[in-house]
Amino acid sequence: MSAHPRPDRASAEEAVRTLLRWAGDDPEREGLRDTPARVVRAFEDWFSGYREDPEAYLLRTFEEVAGYDELIVLRDIPFESHCEHHLAPIVGRAHVGYLPDGKVVGISKLARVVEGFARRLQVQEKLTAEIAECIDRVLRPRGVGVVIEAEHQCMTTRGIHKRGVSMVTSTLLGSFREDARTRDEFLRLTRSGA
Repeated sequence: MSAHPRPDRASAEEAVRTLLRWAGDDPEREGLRDTPARVVRAFEDWFSGYREDPEAYLLRTFEEVAGYDELIVLRDIPFESHCEHHLAPIVGRAHVGYLPDGKVVGISKLARVVEGFARRLQVQEKLTAEIAECIDRVLRPRGVGVVIEAEHQCMTTRGIHKRGVSMVTSTLLGSFREDARTRDEFLRLTRSGA
């Protein structure tokens, strides 16, 4: 991912101590003494997507699908990510669909692709495109659609402080972009209660 070597755990924990001092507190006081180690463990979880290859999840496909060639949609996939500008949480749900071309993938694999990209520093537009392009590149379907709805804590807990605002992004490839009927069916199916 990066040309820069990954710092060791001790360096990461010291960086957290520096931030605690910068915020105005004492990292050696009882309540904060273990915080640097906890933050580093949290970062390992939150950013585990850097150690994953989302494409690998899509490599096992099934071709015995009785000729099924209609839309497949996995709706309301919950995810948590972090804004690359402020490290603040992005919490939302993704809707992923594709039109198979002779092969399908297990539906849990679509959720794993979302998770693999979400557990990296992100902007929502890039996250949406990465998921769609990965599915398109590996499965080679006739079309792919991804819609993401998310709330950005960088907007709700700082700056303008606007709660209850969600951002919606979409990436449509192949027949989802070219065929209005396919696009409309996908977008209808992604709405709650469809």
